[in-house]
Amino acid sequence: MSRYLISGVAGFLGSNLALRILGQGNEVVGFDNFISGDPRNVNELHERYPESFDFTTADVRFPGNQITGRFDYVLNLACPASPKQYYKDRVLTMETCSIGADNMMKIALAHGARFFHTSTSEIYGDPLVHPQAEDYPGNVIADSDRSVYDEGKRYVEALVQAYRRQKGLNAGVVRLFNTYGPRMNPADGRVVSTFIIQALRGEPLTIEGDGSHTRSFAYVDDTVDGMMAMIHSDVQVPVNIGNPSEFTILDLAEMVIGLTGSKSEIVHVQEAEFDPKKRRPDISRAVELFGWSPVVSLAEGLELTTQWFKNLGVAV
Repeated sequence: MSRYLISGVAGFLGSNLALRILGQGNEVVGFDNFISGDPRNVNELHERYPESFDFTTADVRFPGNQITGRFDYVLNLACPASPKQYYKDRVLTMETCSIGADNMMKIALAHGARFFHTSTSEIYGDPLVHPQAEDYPGNVIADSDRSVYDEGKRYVEALVQAYRRQKGLNAGVVRLFNTYGPRMNPADGRVVSTFIIQALRGEPLTIEGDGSHTRSFAYVDDTVDGMMAMIHSDVQVPVNIGNPSEFTILDLAEMVIGLTGSKSEIVHVQEAEFDPKKRRPDISRAVELFGWSPVVSLAEGLELTTQWFKNLGVAV
């Protein structure tokens, strides 16, 4: 049995990762400030694993003395993860990436623990290379609105490298591509959850721009498989974790309408500034290092996610 510390445990990815770790017989200490996390996720963790899950309300920027005990793994998942969320407080987003990650790395060093950080495909910006491999440096505009998240995550990756080279930190970083699935916050503004909820309510599905922008959508169980492989490895280089199947946003909207049987229409609104036009991971490194590749198709994953939202009662 190992003991894991997880920041952002109330979030979509944090809660799914915690459930996997707890389900394997380990202990989890989680904390969150609920800036973007969902209390329902924490309640579920408590209900299912009352003896092995501990929770503290805390901010990763200022954890104080609230985080105690021995840890074998320190997992950093704290950060608003959609434009709707990180635009609410741009400075907080940057501080969560910078100060928060620094605090988590200090904890990992103090415990001799493996440190794990969830980075993002957003570090590639609006890519000029397609698909994106880990050696692509990206195309991020530092003074754009979106850069609070992009540059925040890029900073953490640089900080991880500094800690590794200067202090000997044992650290792994994954770059995630558009993960979706159960335990998403219905109000988080991500495109999959937004489309499903709009469809279930019979509301128009709102597409920013003409819908030709592409994304690669990874079901959360596949993503967690890749995260677990990195956490429990000695790999020190960043690894893309995503589904290389590429879809336009219009494709996604039409699939959601078909799967839900909704009578919703598709409407087009103003395109978001600096929204990347293409996004698809090169997962060769993940295949080579971990033997990992996604197995859940978009159609299957959307069905599972839609059912979860129905059970949540979001269509009411």
